[in-house]
Amino acid sequence: MGQTMTEKIYAAHAVSGQARAGEVAVISPDVVLINDISGTITIEQMERMGAAGPADPDRVVLVADHFSPAKDIVSAQSIRLMREYGRKQGISHYYDSGNGGIEHAVLPERGLIGPGGLVFGADSHTCTAGALNASGMGFGSTDLAAAIALGELWARVPHSIRVDLVGTPRPFVTGKDIILSLIAAIGSDGAMNAAIEFGGPGLSHLNIDERMAVANMAVEAGADTCVFECDDQTRAYAREKGWTRREPVAPDHDAQYLSRRVIALDEFGPLIAVPPSPANGTPVAAVAGTRVDQVYIGNCSNGTMTDLRQAASVLRGRRVDPQVRLIIVPATNAIYQQAAREGLLDVFATAGASVSLPTCGACFGGHMGVLAAGETAVATTNRNFKGRMGHPDSRVYLANAWVAAAAAVAGAIVDPATLPVADANQGAQA
Repeated sequence: MGQTMTEKIYAAHAVSGQARAGEVAVISPDVVLINDISGTITIEQMERMGAAGPADPDRVVLVADHFSPAKDIVSAQSIRLMREYGRKQGISHYYDSGNGGIEHAVLPERGLIGPGGLVFGADSHTCTAGALNASGMGFGSTDLAAAIALGELWARVPHSIRVDLVGTPRPFVTGKDIILSLIAAIGSDGAMNAAIEFGGPGLSHLNIDERMAVANMAVEAGADTCVFECDDQTRAYAREKGWTRREPVAPDHDAQYLSRRVIALDEFGPLIAVPPSPANGTPVAAVAGTRVDQVYIGNCSNGTMTDLRQAASVLRGRRVDPQVRLIIVPATNAIYQQAAREGLLDVFATAGASVSLPTCGACFGGHMGVLAAGETAVATTNRNFKGRMGHPDSRVYLANAWVAAAAAVAGAIVDPATLPVADANQGAQA
């Protein structure tokens, strides 16, 4: 019986046990990733275990992104603890304000994950790594403490769901819409305890940024992880970033799947997830006219150069509605710098947007854009649960960058086609 991509990745990292779907094996990941929101717990657990330090400091990545720049004394102390631990243990991969960004964007950008790779992380959206023909899975702080101390961890190898992309996306349709379409079809638990594997001829229409947007939200369908097939775009990206640790994987022709699905990219337009669930994807026209108080473009799923270029194409020569706050957050410092070189930051500022340094802040209701009672937001983030970005009585609609930017200009949810731009497919091949 053939293997899925997920099985092949886990088998290549197995220390002991049979790395087949449904089986438990001891796995040695390429990267163990912790952040400032739970890193202190991981470090404390290692001390309780009596661990002298990491089994391999070069495989540990520390990222301060949720509360960085520190919003208060408590968060400053947490970041300081993680920073000092990194120095003490000789961990060179420490990223903070000014040299890092949001963890799931930092890893691929720094060449720390790529085809065939495996990362265990302290955040459920570690599955973003799947965009690069890799696998990422979120774990609890105690599990990660063991993984850091031992260099390995037991894990159940997930069964896989196969999703083939076919056709050509309509104008203003992005990776965000693809994943919202899938979650709407299978539900927020439709891939529970499974991996989602993406492939098919339609994959060629998605650049790496778009694939990251899809992979990032696999967990919103209940998936443990996801993996995209490797193609020329993936290989070129890996070469550019310097990833050489592993080889790409491809599914065997007789691989066994829990189920198979086909997504026809030409059968839907831009979607928007109505609160309070990412599974409530619906055509933008169904909620057009809904007034908004805040628009947020950023986060680990949609703070890429592709997203910023799409937003700029809508905002260029226009002004944000005076009743709307537009907050734009590039996912990494490198993306921020590239946006500056391309003049996008000036476009945003001229339009009336507030541009932040990279942070997870507003996405989880931490800081830098928290919503008040009764407020409505359109966001390119990945979750819109009740109270996710602030007050329990606020509402968050999830959408792509074109839809979000159009809402900022119109003051309400609108079809971006009503605000002509130079190229409705801008960013798709950027």
